[in-house]
Amino acid sequence: MPRPEVGSAVLPAGASSGGAYGVQVLIAGRHKHWREDVAGQIRRAGFSATACDCGVDALTVLVLGLPVDVLVADVSLEGALCCSQLALEARALRPGLRIVLASDMARAGAEAMEHVPDALVISQDARDESIASTVREALAGRN
Repeated sequence: MPRPEVGSAVLPAGASSGGAYGVQVLIAGRHKHWREDVAGQIRRAGFSATACDCGVDALTVLVLGLPVDVLVADVSLEGALCCSQLALEARALRPGLRIVLASDMARAGAEAMEHVPDALVISQDARDESIASTVREALAGRN
């Protein structure tokens, strides 16, 4: 099983905190370049990032009870645990978990939204800091 890529950053003054560990973002995507771009955005926003290349590894992080405030999942995840299934399982394990779905196809994003209607959907293009902004939006909306 591939090891998750882990990184962290100090929270800027005034940032919301997910507890003793700061805000933790779990990133699940099959393309390494995309995961690295998203993790970079997350770290520049002052949050900690853990990246996994498949849904099974991301679910393992959640099952182990590691702190996670937001899950950012690539809708194109395939395999034993696709994006929609990962979102459903993550929500079953952690009902308050905020979920952001990244998609470059409107149809795939809409399909995933059917399973997790309160998830936020964002374009998969990670070059303009839009994913970090959406993570902030997800955090602002948590209960």
